[in-house]
Amino acid sequence: MQPAVNVSSPSDLAERLGTTGYLCDEALATIGYLAITMQRPLLLEGEPGTGKTALAEAVAEALGLPLIRLQCYEGIDASQALYDWDFPRQILHLRAVESTASTSVDADLEKVEQSLFDERFLLARPVLRALRESPAVLLVDEIDRADDEFEAFLLEVLSTYQVTIPELGTVRAATPPIVVLTSNRTREIHDALKRRCLYHWIEHPGLEREVAIVRSRAPEVSERLGRQVVTLVQQLRARDDLVKPPGVAETLDWARALERLGTEDLDVEAAATTLGTAVKYREDAERVRKALDRMLAG
Repeated sequence: MQPAVNVSSPSDLAERLGTTGYLCDEALATIGYLAITMQRPLLLEGEPGTGKTALAEAVAEALGLPLIRLQCYEGIDASQALYDWDFPRQILHLRAVESTASTSVDADLEKVEQSLFDERFLLARPVLRALRESPAVLLVDEIDRADDEFEAFLLEVLSTYQVTIPELGTVRAATPPIVVLTSNRTREIHDALKRRCLYHWIEHPGLEREVAIVRSRAPEVSERLGRQVVTLVQQLRARDDLVKPPGVAETLDWARALERLGTEDLDVEAAATTLGTAVKYREDAERVRKALDRMLAG
């Protein structure tokens, strides 16, 4: 099978991602390039807010492909990822057939049953859509929320890029979709699925790259204010007493909020009144407020 798109090198991928505002380092660009050209799923792990989901969105935008998202959750099963039948429409169809049928309807039961499982009654879920509509980017978000049985199903699909619908036959992807799986590591993903994937752990960006991200994604924020916000966020991430340190999304929200309020220089009052854009737990907010004087002075 041919790759979904032609990406010539890791630097080519990084440059294309950069046009969407997603700035990645060399390691991430390299593993992303290999996943595309080797037609292997890419498993991304990391703390919330490090840009795992955003990478899949940026890849789709940069390469001009549709993004098909499968949000995982506890209890998700194969039918919710693959396909289902439109039961209400099937009932309406059956009633319509009965109302127009002759007394010989018993002889046509097999035909009636076959008509109930026609293509028009099929509800394609994300995995089936990705196989049929590829080239596309399939984002399997937060795979760690699903259970072992769902992982096994997903592994089978990703090994062959095909599924069988008993009533309709086998659906094969003419071109394998670009598959990105994300995990916040609330539990360990099984080795069998990991072996099928290429793997990358996404760290929070360093100061200079995060400043560049703010400048790219929020150009309305002055460089001075953006750097002040990033510097403070980096200090917050270095603490070991926060329930959830802010991610890049929170950095962008904080910078935009301060700019919206007309803030030119970040001080204790401005930081304290807008802290809710970056810190989402009461305990964390209390700890941060007590330390703002010291952190901003530093």
